[in-house]
Amino acid sequence: MRLLIIAIFLIGFFGNAQTNSYSISFENAVHHEAKVLINFPQVKSKSLEIRMSRTSPGRYALHEFVKNVYGFKATNSKGEALEVTRKDPYSWEVSEHDGTINIEYTLFANRGDGTYSQIDETHAHLNMPATFMYAAELEHRSIKVHFAVRKDLDWKVATQLKLEGNTTYSAPDLYYFMDSPTEISDFDLKEFELDGQQIQFALHHKGTEEEFAEYFDQVKRIVIQEKEVFGELPDFDYDKYTFLACYMPNVSGDGMEHRNSTILTDRESLAEGGMKGNIGTVAHEFFHAWNVERIRPEDLEPFDFTEANMSASLWFAEGFTSYYTGLMLRRAQIITSEEYINGLNGTFNYVWNSPALEYFNPIEMSYQAPFVDAATSVDPVNRENTFVSYYSYGSVLGLALDLALRGKELNLDDFIKLMWEKHGNSEVSYSVEDIEETLAEYAGKEFASEFFQKHIYNSQMPDYKELFEPVGVKISQDDEKNHFGASLRETEGGLEIARNTYKTSPAYKAGLTEGDLIISIDGTEVNSNEDFKKLISEKKNGQVKIAFKRFGEERTTEVELSEDPTYKIEMRENPSKEQLENRKNWLNSK
Repeated sequence: MRLLIIAIFLIGFFGNAQTNSYSISFENAVHHEAKVLINFPQVKSKSLEIRMSRTSPGRYALHEFVKNVYGFKATNSKGEALEVTRKDPYSWEVSEHDGTINIEYTLFANRGDGTYSQIDETHAHLNMPATFMYAAELEHRSIKVHFAVRKDLDWKVATQLKLEGNTTYSAPDLYYFMDSPTEISDFDLKEFELDGQQIQFALHHKGTEEEFAEYFDQVKRIVIQEKEVFGELPDFDYDKYTFLACYMPNVSGDGMEHRNSTILTDRESLAEGGMKGNIGTVAHEFFHAWNVERIRPEDLEPFDFTEANMSASLWFAEGFTSYYTGLMLRRAQIITSEEYINGLNGTFNYVWNSPALEYFNPIEMSYQAPFVDAATSVDPVNRENTFVSYYSYGSVLGLALDLALRGKELNLDDFIKLMWEKHGNSEVSYSVEDIEETLAEYAGKEFASEFFQKHIYNSQMPDYKELFEPVGVKISQDDEKNHFGASLRETEGGLEIARNTYKTSPAYKAGLTEGDLIISIDGTEVNSNEDFKKLISEKKNGQVKIAFKRFGEERTTEVELSEDPTYKIEMRENPSKEQLENRKNWLNSK
């Protein structure tokens, strides 16, 4: 009887013989399960490899989605079981078919973010690579997918896929399908039209209409300001771009860009900090509609669903986008100029005080993405001393390039607009060399060569003091403040060094490392971070004796304190009229 029901469903739903068809239902959502049915018609090869993806668009690491699939069955057009073999953990080889292969399996999904899927009675949050199997041999075929929504839960569908009717959608090929996340829930929806295209915001939350209205007003201002950078919106497929926002207590914080949509997830509601805390992700991910989705690195084309994806250009694709994130919040008047300038400090110090720059330049930092971009491992790593996020590294370099260009009466907006005209609008992918060539075309060969030689192919720090001066911003360090250089966590046994110490720090040079329990400073017992900071700050001779425990054994060491390397970036109190005008041109709305 079950096979008969499936057969009747397949006949009714699957139409075009050259279309691969999918259906997903959620009867057991309370236990995070979905039932998936797939139909591959007119299979010409003797056997067909059916796979689960190992990666997801926008991510660079491996994720092994197959671990959450079980109950796999393969049948022919008559519902008869087919021969299945396994060559590796990620695929099923199906043979002895009659030209039709039907697949059925159960999916377990319980992580709501930009990579994985989550199914429960609040929603079905679907990232396609984490949800659906595929046949690479048939990747150019169109796809139809039917979402059997839970009507008893008032579910509806938000996605960049093309609506075919009711809750059935389509994609022109496998990649578009895999790049089309979908939120199925009782969400709220707001939209506005800009230049003949619809900008939608589907929000799954527990907040009020008033909160959503306030938030959506900020979203609109961001969209408009980002369009001003490039001069135009991308030509969105089906004339629509959709934000898929899920601000619920059961999800994990994330943001992930796609061609005509983006996923935004966070546990904070708009009323509980999300109004301010989540809007930056909106600005970042929408900027990707230009920079990374269409201004596309050549080493991410074509995207490989079977292996980790590595790119040399993430310092530009992710990092320059991160630079524009804060800048767009300022231009959209969501934060003040002072808030923007003060907000530079954290990222700036993280990058330029990192010993990792000794090992890798921005290109090589980009190559680390498969190991850090939501990647998991069980063995300890030394990231504190060997890695700086290409998001942050590219962001402070974007800042430096923008200010340097403004010193030549140019700006980063017009440079990145030129990248859009050369590589985005035409969707001709680029290399690192293409970025340099475009900068040379815009600002001169000598300028471009110097910037790339010093800051992209090498890890030299730009002269920010000189760069900040024309916009009335100062940068300084406190040479009278003592520096110890360790992150401490309060425990019952003492102050524990919580992570690897920087190799440039006094603590590292004194032989202190992660896991050590600091007991006393110069014989004075310390149990809190506050006490520790007070004692260190009061030292005049620059040297302290540290008693600590390691593996249960008490030890001592001498630490030679250094000057605090922390930079402080702030507005000048009395800027000139020229500095104010330059700052206005940099930070104000377009």
